[in-house]
Amino acid sequence: MTTSTHVSTPFSRETTAMEVVRGIDLANRRAIVTGGGSGIGVETARALAAAGADVTLAVRNPEAGQRAATDIAGTTGNDQILVAPLDLADPESVAAFVRTWDGPLHILVNNAGIMATPEMRTPQGWEMQFATNHLGHFALATGLHRALAAAEGARVVSVSSSAHLRSPVVFEDIHFQRRPYDPWAAYGQSKTANVLFAVDVTRRWANDGITANALMPGAIRTNLQRYITDEDLARLRAESGGGGEPSWKNPEQGAATSVLVATSPLLNGVGGRYFEDCQEAGPNQPGTRTGYAPYARDPAAAEELWDVSEAHLRS
Repeated sequence: MTTSTHVSTPFSRETTAMEVVRGIDLANRRAIVTGGGSGIGVETARALAAAGADVTLAVRNPEAGQRAATDIAGTTGNDQILVAPLDLADPESVAAFVRTWDGPLHILVNNAGIMATPEMRTPQGWEMQFATNHLGHFALATGLHRALAAAEGARVVSVSSSAHLRSPVVFEDIHFQRRPYDPWAAYGQSKTANVLFAVDVTRRWANDGITANALMPGAIRTNLQRYITDEDLARLRAESGGGGEPSWKNPEQGAATSVLVATSPLLNGVGGRYFEDCQEAGPNQPGTRTGYAPYARDPAAAEELWDVSEAHLRS
């Protein structure tokens, strides 16, 4: 049951994922981290493993995933690190992953994503960022619903971004079939979908003891920015009214808010919220790039997105 109390924690933007799990025991808990082979995904998985969880890295590149698993096992002493192939843009790949899962699932970290890509489409004609960042994770979570319910208190972690402030979900033209393609609008829309998903998971699955929260990890230099130049970053900062260099986090700090949402006892029974810098965030204030856009936590939009997503996966 979601409480109404604003969540405050002893952590900050400098906190690392390992600091968040200090004193937390995840023995006999099972976790999945999508995109767990690199960036903040591998540091999220490392912290969960350090706390004793059995962790599955769900990755597009199993070889890279295996290297990450070996590294995590070596640094944590936990050898219960599995690797499984998952291409979120391919519904059959997601379905195959779901078919191989057996038993309860306590933590699902929807971490993988692509950012500001050139215009690309799946074979179904879906815009690639929406397909990967939202639809793939939607299919994964709904496919694993029974496993999450069996955990009796499962948490779903939805990694969003402050870029969600750039666009609501444009239901009239999600896939840019009538409007000109804009890589940042497409990314922002997909990140808004990540927040709305957490809102509706919490509403729909409350009786199963499942909660979901969304988060902004911070600015971290990872492969996520492979399509973005320094000129792009400068232009975006100018557009948003922020000058100078962004305040970068390292991957260990970038993973901290994901790990907080996944593990902290302070979030027991809490769902449908948005976190940044290891704290629950409030509504966005004009002229800032922090907090959540009201449209990203709108229950009606969340319900519409769920219905639209189900229709996509049936088509």
